[in-house]
Amino acid sequence: MAVVTMKSLLESGVHFGHQVKRWDPRMKKFIFAERNGIHIIDLQKTIQSIKEAYDVVRKTVASGKPVLFVGTKKQAQQAIQKEAERCEQFYVNNRWLGGMLTNFATVRKSIERLIKLEKEDFSSFTKKEQAQLQKEKAKLEKNLAGIKGMTKLPGVIFVIDTRKEAIAVAEAQRLGIPIVAVVDTNCNPEGIDYPIPGNDDAIRSISLFTQIIANAVVEAESETGLKIIETLQDEESGDEEAKAAVEDEEEEVEVDPATYSAEPAAEAAPEAAVEAAAEEPIVEEDKYYEK
Repeated sequence: MAVVTMKSLLESGVHFGHQVKRWDPRMKKFIFAERNGIHIIDLQKTIQSIKEAYDVVRKTVASGKPVLFVGTKKQAQQAIQKEAERCEQFYVNNRWLGGMLTNFATVRKSIERLIKLEKEDFSSFTKKEQAQLQKEKAKLEKNLAGIKGMTKLPGVIFVIDTRKEAIAVAEAQRLGIPIVAVVDTNCNPEGIDYPIPGNDDAIRSISLFTQIIANAVVEAESETGLKIIETLQDEESGDEEAKAAVEDEEEEVEVDPATYSAEPAAEAAPEAAVEAAAEEPIVEEDKYYEK
């Protein structure tokens, strides 16, 4: 069971938005307050959005449709690739090629070209031809490695930073593909099917959101859903219950009186040996070296 706690959200800095002057007024309903010129995101609404997004991804994967992870900004590239590979789904973390969804038939030809180059033996070509083919292969692999096995359009798309991935969002909207996206205070949540208000710039925040969606994919067939601990008090009580359960499981060991009386004797034996050794006469070695 995946567990999301209020403490983990706070530690990851999910509640930090952008500067007040950079805000999008359409994000007003997700903003809790303003501190030192920075908007603070309402984590209660973030938790509610995470629940909805988690359920949608689970249902989509259970129906046999793939999930596409999209995050091309530097802070998101590593997390997107790592979590997508962990849950065996597809990802785009370098650059979104125009028409990657709306013109998928043409993109699929480029993927087939990449697969062909990977199987090709370049030893029979000249050095110049080998260099050209290697360059073409590296370019295709850089942009298409994450969707190499994708044979059909995804059932849902998960996006980090809708401003930077505006083309991906527009293509998904045109094709009617549900969008789950992390929206910061400078983003437009309208047009996003399942917006998750949160910090889309911090690496820890991005990693947390991506991990939650990946867990939804992994646990798609599991009956247990997402467990959310909304308050710090609930989290502390949960830890206390877990400790109490562990203590209950530990049974007291019954000691046999016969063996109990023998053990001290066994322990006393080394002490007696030490005392006996202490009573032995000490040899003055110096006298053997006297002239």
